[in-house]
Amino acid sequence: MVSRSLVLFALGSLLLAGCGHALPDFPDFDSTTWRRDTYGCQNKRIPLLRVLEKHRDELYGARISEVDKLLGHPDEEELSEQSEKVYIYYITAGPQCVASHPRAAGPRLVLRFGATGMLTETLYPVVPAQ
Repeated sequence: MVSRSLVLFALGSLLLAGCGHALPDFPDFDSTTWRRDTYGCQNKRIPLLRVLEKHRDELYGARISEVDKLLGHPDEEELSEQSEKVYIYYITAGPQCVASHPRAAGPRLVLRFGATGMLTETLYPVVPAQ
């Protein structure tokens, strides 16, 4: 006989796994180029940032795993006290491009995920036109 707590755990896991949504395809976004430009050191993320901003509304509510597929592992990651995650992607070359990868204050895309792993906020940097 299956215990009641096991059934409740399984149902709770299913509910949490169902939170968030899959991202649609963004045909005008080159995910491979974004992921290869680690720390933004090649300055190839600038035009791609504009594409992401165009699809901003579609990003809200996306699961962390979906954002990972689209943008790759973040350049920096923070975890808050409330189990919220913050992903940081640098957009342009700067001090973060040296060997030790120090934290830099340059233009960064900041994505905040709630405790359930869904994207709740996106902060886009102002990047000068090139």
